[in-house]
Amino acid sequence: MAIQISPSILSADFAHLADEAAAVADTADWLHVDVMDNHFVPNLTLGLPIVESLRKAASLPLDCHLMIEDPDRWAPAYAEAGAGSVTVHAEAARSPVRTLREIRRLGARAGLALNPATPVEPYADLLGELDMLLVMSVEPGFGGQRFLDVVLPKIRRARELIRSTDASVWLQVDGGVSAETIERCAEAGADVFVAGSAVYGAKDPAAAVEALRAQAARAAG
Repeated sequence: MAIQISPSILSADFAHLADEAAAVADTADWLHVDVMDNHFVPNLTLGLPIVESLRKAASLPLDCHLMIEDPDRWAPAYAEAGAGSVTVHAEAARSPVRTLREIRRLGARAGLALNPATPVEPYADLLGELDMLLVMSVEPGFGGQRFLDVVLPKIRRARELIRSTDASVWLQVDGGVSAETIERCAEAGADVFVAGSAVYGAKDPAAAVEALRAQAARAAG
């Protein structure tokens, strides 16, 4: 499986987002944008206007992760703004199939995210509606958290479910991904990795992306 790295600008310098995006443009696959509303999660971060501006300034496609209430209402706007991928949370979406289909209709990849305590099995029948399944490896809301090893069995189950279907679904992991944890995630079956402080906390973000990709590729075999 092809390994993809999606640096999270939640750990970047918000005063220089265009420069931070350019710093990883030659080595990363996506630019991960954490959208938080201070309701679904206890933090307030970037919103639609920033996404619209960043889309004009960044060469990488935007991977928008909506940690918000009422994603059924707001998710299509992010696709319309030019996001390459829009992920909504299973815990927040009231009409996930309709919302995922609308994201796809508008030209973006559709993703479904699961919090650490949310089991993957109830969503197996939705895999055909997804382009990506995101397994959170921290409680959503803040960057820089410690990786939760308890999610590794869920990543394995998610990969098994994906393999059992005809769906072509990427398996993303987000939270505490670093040089110390990425290999375990890749061995468990993840192929898309969100890394915030591991990239933007490094002296050379581009080199950090390359190093993480190499580690994941080796572990995935």
